[in-house]
Amino acid sequence: MLNRPNWTDYFMEITKLVASRSSCIRRKVGAVIVKEQRILATGYNGVPKNIEHCSKENCIRTKNNIPSGQRHELCRGLHAEQNAIIQAALHGVSIKDSVLYCTTQPCIVCAKMLINADVKKIVFEGDYPDSLAMDMLKEAKIELIQYKKA
Repeated sequence: MLNRPNWTDYFMEITKLVASRSSCIRRKVGAVIVKEQRILATGYNGVPKNIEHCSKENCIRTKNNIPSGQRHELCRGLHAEQNAIIQAALHGVSIKDSVLYCTTQPCIVCAKMLINADVKKIVFEGDYPDSLAMDMLKEAKIELIQYKKA
């Protein structure tokens, strides 16, 4: 009998590798969108292309002591989930009925995007201070799994 990999562990390890590409100085987040055990798109948090990477000097959130989970519009960067969705769209890849693996629970902005993109399941590791996001994902009947490595 063949040993089958633990797909959740496998894809969560990949999210951590993807997160290492992040240009954010506050938190490194990675996201991987998967369907039928195939990676469709990846994303990490950071500034849009052709924009200077974040630093202590130009981080709006650090300068203004903005807590995590608040005032998402006051940031130079995009979230990992947003970048993964954009990457899929840019390359013409449908993410309908896919699974999102992410190092952190999605925020409300990402949650709304994932709901409308018809993602069916989200596996995330770290918490994020955004209960509205979790409430909306549950109401949309998206399966939520908080990952804990055995």
